[in-house]
Amino acid sequence: MKNLLIIIFSIVALTQLSYAALDFEDHAFPEFVTSARALAMGNAYINKVDDAWSAFYNPAGLGTVRKPQFHLANIHLEASSGLMSVIGDGPALEIPGNFIDSFDPEEMRTALAEDQGKLTHSRINLFPNFTVRGLTLGYLFSQRNRAIINDDVANEYEVAERRDHGPVMALNASLFGGILKIGASAVYLNRRDLYKVFGPTDPVNIDTELDYKTGRSLQLTAGTRLTLPYTFLPTFSVVLRNATSNDFEGAGDGGAPDEIEQTIDMGVSITPQVGKRSRLHLEANIKDLNNAYDTDVKRRLAAGAELDFNRRIFLRAGWGDGWGSGGIGVRSRVFIMDITTYAIDRSLDGFREEEDRRWVLSLSSGF
Repeated sequence: MKNLLIIIFSIVALTQLSYAALDFEDHAFPEFVTSARALAMGNAYINKVDDAWSAFYNPAGLGTVRKPQFHLANIHLEASSGLMSVIGDGPALEIPGNFIDSFDPEEMRTALAEDQGKLTHSRINLFPNFTVRGLTLGYLFSQRNRAIINDDVANEYEVAERRDHGPVMALNASLFGGILKIGASAVYLNRRDLYKVFGPTDPVNIDTELDYKTGRSLQLTAGTRLTLPYTFLPTFSVVLRNATSNDFEGAGDGGAPDEIEQTIDMGVSITPQVGKRSRLHLEANIKDLNNAYDTDVKRRLAAGAELDFNRRIFLRAGWGDGWGSGGIGVRSRVFIMDITTYAIDRSLDGFREEEDRRWVLSLSSGF
């Protein structure tokens, strides 16, 4: 009888862990800086990418950049539905300050005290860059924070944080009249990772020397894109991430971050013209084709669609990590705005078991 109780307790504990542990979904979202445009399309974007985000999605996309871009203000703000329900109860003027507080683990514990079981997610990306056809130079900054007070017997408070920053450069070459494009990007990545669990009465003490995993790594991404000059422009892409299998060096006292796995992404797309000034792009990707992150293949499939009107207004929809996504975009020479919603599966080993819905506002300006 005693052994039976131990087995039952273990099963329950493992079940709770499969939903509670905080993960950064590298199997489906391996990019250091994500694009709101891509997320609206289920993150199926390695064929479509035609802007500075080529450095992260597929460097071969630099061969389709239309005009030079110099964007100093380039910001991506993201919050989950769980976070919005926690910080959005008060006056609207307090929401920006509450969003900033979401990056503070102690503030989030106080905020979550009355919302146990809710997972909060916040992210801010900055990517000032100069981009022309064939070249991108920029600097990335990305910070993601997660927090939850588990509504189980243990009642533990879990926090996770990832901060990335570093210079970015990408190059591209076009062959055979642009039918074949190849490219490579380099990011000198400085990463800081945190995952820590606190008991119900433990103070939120985080030792910056011991609790954070820190390190530096030169991350190279190589990509190709083949576009056939036929109706609907069938296109095929392959992207190799961490192409030289570099690990982190210069680790601090807390150790090095987990190794970034070498992965292969593949994509196929068509882009039919649906009017004089409108086009429809349909794309499907498989992320981590070699399954380096040991994840169900259904969670690594992504599909998306984008309908553009005169390259000014964009309607998007997609499917990624098992859940639907969508968004709208407005673009001019000096201003870009994207509003997106997408979701991830909170479970570590399941599929469509528990949705974590997220909302994104992306703003870029420059000339």
